[in-house]
Amino acid sequence: MQGNGTEVTAADIARLAGVGRAAVSNWRRRHADFPKPVGGTETSPAFALSEVEEWLRDQGKLAEVPLKERVWQQVTGHPEGPVAALVHAGCALLHLHDRPLAWLELSACPDDEQLARILSESLRDVLTPRFGPAREPAVPQPTPAELLPSIPLLRGATELAADLGARQTFEFLLARHLDANPRQYTLTPGELAELMAELAGPARSVLDPACGTGALLRAVAARPGQELYGQDSSRELAALTALRLALRTESTIRTAPGDSLRADAHEHLKAEAVLCHPPFNERNWGHDELAYDPRWEYGFPARTESELAWVQHALARLEDGGSAVLLMPPAAASRRSGRRIRADLLRRGALRAVIALPVGAAPPYNIPLHLWVLRRPGKAPVPPGLLLVDTGRLVPEGRSGFDWTAVRAAVLDAWRPFERAGGVTERPGLSRSVPVIELLDDDVDLAPARHLPPPAAGGGAEQLTVVRERLAETLRLTTDLTLPLAGDAQPARWPLTTVGELARGGALVLCTGGTGTHARVLTDHDVLAGTAPSGTLPETGENPVLVEPGDVVVPVLGGGGVARVIDEETAGAALGRNLTLLRPDRAALDAWFVAGFLRGTANSRQASSYASTATRLDVRRLQLPRLPLDQQRRYGERFRALAAFEDALRQAGRLGERLVRGMYDGLTDGTVPPD
Repeated sequence: MQGNGTEVTAADIARLAGVGRAAVSNWRRRHADFPKPVGGTETSPAFALSEVEEWLRDQGKLAEVPLKERVWQQVTGHPEGPVAALVHAGCALLHLHDRPLAWLELSACPDDEQLARILSESLRDVLTPRFGPAREPAVPQPTPAELLPSIPLLRGATELAADLGARQTFEFLLARHLDANPRQYTLTPGELAELMAELAGPARSVLDPACGTGALLRAVAARPGQELYGQDSSRELAALTALRLALRTESTIRTAPGDSLRADAHEHLKAEAVLCHPPFNERNWGHDELAYDPRWEYGFPARTESELAWVQHALARLEDGGSAVLLMPPAAASRRSGRRIRADLLRRGALRAVIALPVGAAPPYNIPLHLWVLRRPGKAPVPPGLLLVDTGRLVPEGRSGFDWTAVRAAVLDAWRPFERAGGVTERPGLSRSVPVIELLDDDVDLAPARHLPPPAAGGGAEQLTVVRERLAETLRLTTDLTLPLAGDAQPARWPLTTVGELARGGALVLCTGGTGTHARVLTDHDVLAGTAPSGTLPETGENPVLVEPGDVVVPVLGGGGVARVIDEETAGAALGRNLTLLRPDRAALDAWFVAGFLRGTANSRQASSYASTATRLDVRRLQLPRLPLDQQRRYGERFRALAAFEDALRQAGRLGERLVRGMYDGLTDGTVPPD
C-alpha cells in the first residue's frame, strides 16, 4: 500500500518511530540524507510519508509502519482534507458493516479507478436504506471521481476493521481527528450525554437539532423501531453523525445539514424526546427574520437570548408530554431580558427542572453549566413546583475534577421521585422542589444556588470542631515527618545514565498516555496536585495504558519537577494525556529512587525544551545515577518519607481552607457565636 502523496509532520514521524520530537530534530541535523520538507512552513515543515518510511527502515528505526498509523496519515494527508477522508472512510466501513460479502467482492478489484466506479454505484444500495431518500441527504452518494483519491485509504481502513471492527475503526479515526483539532469542535462529554439521555427517559423518536458529532444521539438507549433525527449547520458534522450512528445502531437515522432555527429540516416532526447542546451567546441566530415564527409560544426571544430560542424550538418539536433536556449557560436562568419567557415556561408547566453542574462538566469548562429539563404541556394539570439541583458542591476537597458517578446519582435521586410524585425531599445545598409561585417575582431568577438553603455541613460549631481536630492532627503529623537536614557535604559525582538508555536496556518500560476509553483516568493535574484520578478520555478504539503499583508517572508539560509513584488506590486507572509512565524492573531499579531523582531541579531543567507558550519535558533525557540496588533503596526510603511529608502539607492546607471558610460561613449565618 503506497502513501498516495501523504504528508507527515515531525510529531507524526515521532509517533511512527516511537521517539520524542527532539529525536526527529536531531535526525534532521545529523543526517544529510534525511528527507527534505515537501510542504508546511519553516517552523512546521511537512514530509512525504513514503520517503520518511523508507529512511526510517533503512536506518533500522522502523520495521513497518503500523496499520493504524498508516491509515491515520492517509486521513490527514487526503487532498480534500481530513473531513472528506473521514466521510469516505465511514461510507466504506458502513458498506463493510452492512454488506460484508459484497465488500469482499469489491475490494478484490485490483484497479483503483474501477473500484471507485463500482463502489460509487454500490453505495447507493447502502446509504439510501440507512439514511432514507432526501432532497439534500446528510451523506450524499460520492461520485467515482470523488472516491478515487480515497481508494488507498478505504482499502487500509477496511483492512484495519478486520482487526478492530468497522465501528471501532471509525471511532478511532474520528477521535484522532477531534483530538487533533480541539478548537474546531464543541464536544459534549460522554458522561454528560448519558445523564441527559437518562433525564429525557426512553423514547422511540429522538431529535438533536444541533447534533455536532452525535454524542447525545449515541447516548440514547436503543429501542425497537427507534428513529434518530439530527441536524447541524455544518454539512460535514451532519454526515459524520449519520455515519457514526449507522455503525452503532440499527435505528432509523435521519440527519440533515442546515441551521435548525432558520431552515428546520424536521419542521413536521413530533418527537418523544429532544436532546440538545446548542451554541451559546449567538447574536446572529435569526432574530430579525424569525420575528413571527410560530415556534415562539412562550414569547419572542431577545437578540441576546439565543438559548431561549433553542428551548422553544425543542418544545415545538415535541409531542404532547414529550421531554427535552438542554445544556444551557448559567446566565440563561437569570438574565433580565429572558424573564418573561422563563415566567411563561413556569406558568404553563413546560420547565420542570434546572440542574447546576460542577465547573468543568462541559465546554466552556470555566463556568458551571445548567441542564434544563422540559416537558411539552399536554392535557395533564400544570405541576405546582420546579426542581432545583446544585451539584457544584460535589467536587471533592483539593480537586478541580469531580466524580461523574456522584453527580449522576445526586441528579437522578432528586429527579426520579420528583418526576413520579411532583415533589422531592429537601436536601440543603443540593436539591429542593420550589413552588412556582415563589419564583414568579420581578426577576424570575432560576439559578439553583439562589433558592437552596445552605448545607448543614457548611458551618456549625460541631462540624468546625471536627475540622479543627483533624487539622491539629495533620499539623502534628507534618512535624513528625520533617526530615533532619543534611550536613555540609560536597555534591556527589556519580556515573549517570538516562531514562532513554535504561529503556533501551530493558531496565524499565516507557509508555505515553492519552488513548482509549476508561472510567478512571489519571490526569496531569491529578499528578501535580496529588489527588485521585478525575479525568476522562475520548473513545478511540484503542486500549488505554493502565497504571500499576510501583509505576512512576511524570507530567511532560509545565517544566518538570514532579514524579508520582502509583499506589494501590490509584492502580488500575488509565494514563491520561501529557503523562509518561516509567515501569521499572524491580530487580534493577527502586521506584522511589527513580521518582526522587527525576524530581531534581537541575535534572528537569537540562531535559526541558521551551516553546513560545509552554515548557516540555523530554523524559528520555532525564538522568539517574548508577547505584547498586541496596543503595537505591536507602535513597528510596528518604524520598518516600519526603512524599508523605508533602501529602501531609497538602492535607493541612485543605483542612485550613475548610476551617476558615466554615468559620466565615458560621459567623455570617449565626451558627457560630462570635465569643
